[in-house]
Amino acid sequence: MATAVKITTIGSSVGIVLPKEILSRLHVEKGDTLYLTEAPDGIRLSPYNASFAKKLDAFEQIMRENRDVLKKLAE
Repeated sequence: MATAVKITTIGSSVGIVLPKEILSRLHVEKGDTLYLTEAPDGIRLSPYNASFAKKLDAFEQIMRENRDVLKKLAE
């Protein structure tokens, strides 16, 4: 499914307006937090999950602290 949205001015910032159908599919509503993640095929938008966010933060910290080791393992 592909849905086009336009970037618009919201106060002194910019943003996008998500159609009701998309909000329904994500099971979110006004005031909820969404999570943006970079993927090989683009950016993914998903409902914010505190447990996932905590795991992702831990993963990113490990990646930073062990960059050289992980790079060597990838060779």
